[in-house]
Amino acid sequence: MKTYAGGQYKPLTDAQAKLIHDSALRVLERTGVKVFTASGRDYLKKAGAVVEEGSHLVRIPRGVVEDAIASAPRSVTLCGRDPKHDVVLDGSSVYLGTGGTAINVLDLETGEQRPSTTEDVKRNARVVDALENVHLFTINVFPNDVADKDDVDVNRFYWSLKNTGKHVMGGIYSAKGLRDVIEMASLMAGGLEALRERPFVSFITLIISPLKIDGHYGDFTCYLAEQGLPVVVPTEPLCALTSPVTLASNVLIHWAETLAGVVLTQAVRRGAPVLCGSVGSITDMRSLAHLSGAIERGMVNAAVSQLARAFRIPYYSTAGMTDSKVVDCQAGYESGMMNLLVAMAGADYIHDAAGLMEFDLTVSYEKLVIDDEIIGRCLRVLRGIEVTEDTLAADLIEEVGAGGDFLGQEHTIRYMRSEFAKATVSDRETRAKWSEEGRKDTFQRAHEKVLKILAQHQPPGIPAELDAQIRRRFPQIRE
Repeated sequence: MKTYAGGQYKPLTDAQAKLIHDSALRVLERTGVKVFTASGRDYLKKAGAVVEEGSHLVRIPRGVVEDAIASAPRSVTLCGRDPKHDVVLDGSSVYLGTGGTAINVLDLETGEQRPSTTEDVKRNARVVDALENVHLFTINVFPNDVADKDDVDVNRFYWSLKNTGKHVMGGIYSAKGLRDVIEMASLMAGGLEALRERPFVSFITLIISPLKIDGHYGDFTCYLAEQGLPVVVPTEPLCALTSPVTLASNVLIHWAETLAGVVLTQAVRRGAPVLCGSVGSITDMRSLAHLSGAIERGMVNAAVSQLARAFRIPYYSTAGMTDSKVVDCQAGYESGMMNLLVAMAGADYIHDAAGLMEFDLTVSYEKLVIDDEIIGRCLRVLRGIEVTEDTLAADLIEEVGAGGDFLGQEHTIRYMRSEFAKATVSDRETRAKWSEEGRKDTFQRAHEKVLKILAQHQPPGIPAELDAQIRRRFPQIRE
């Protein structure tokens, strides 16, 4: 897989970044974190944290945090079932994918919002499998037709894995569901050790703002660290609600909270594969609603990216969302600007980057396809301008001379397919040609591409014998 280096955009000076990091260590040591998992408190106490059992408050000394940063892996590989989809999160490249676990989709036939189903999990995975620039599939819709909470996880992961060869990441809804998914993935991998060697699934647990590790999420985090499987410990503070109103303080809360998650994983198992993360945003001060498409969200996540890069902790971020209810101009500029901003900051993995809209509540199939092109343009920016003797072509300019023509040159043929970002759904025809072909807008072209993918694209699936074994073991998997 190609690499696309970020780090060109740094919203913080070095002095500001140091002040935020030092302030985060102060918050963890003096204010502490409420930890509602008993096993988590035990692990943290053994690592050197100060635990108040009655209040569940855990104060984490600076040295304990620094030791956890030192022991956390500098590189985490999220494997695809097909190795060509492996992504290495080590600060050298930026990858983008889906996310959100939205509870709605825009229906492909009616265009109206409706609750998402298991069928939408399948379809979204299949579309992502066919998209060139969406590197990972973070399960992006919730199967509302699965009634039992314990059955949600295995259904989401099974149908995702069956419909894409790319890495599958997802949140978890129950302890039984987590164990079922790991057992299922181990069957597919050829055993738990093989899954640890090539983890084609990873998991998201969440730090609750402000400064709280939930009992369920905390237990999930401990279990995953014990198993040695990749876990993301993101946090989601909202300016003026669960963090102070200013962007700087929001970054501080982000960094303190996700470091608490990193400390927990390393207290459980030194070297456990962990990604720190930020998915917070700002608050609409008129309605107190969460905003997903605000440019300030991109600025905050870019700042946390700068901190993660400085301490070489693999980093999971968010960008690419919109607050629009339809796939329109607002959806384009909010998604495009934020994706570019966070990508240029060098986030290792940017989730939510394709398909998500309406305060993270809804996924659009058409927006998935449009965002794939937006991401392609972002990646082209990250690739930069290659300056070599051959790309400068000074000799060719001299050879062709003033008034000459470069179209037929071998140099043009050699570079014409790689030098420019692809326009997969954008219109670049003349007005006459565009009118002749039906005067379609971007949404209509994207809609047609989605239907074509769903009709023609063949995902890798699961070998029949293994598939039958999984279905026998997990009869709760729906059709």
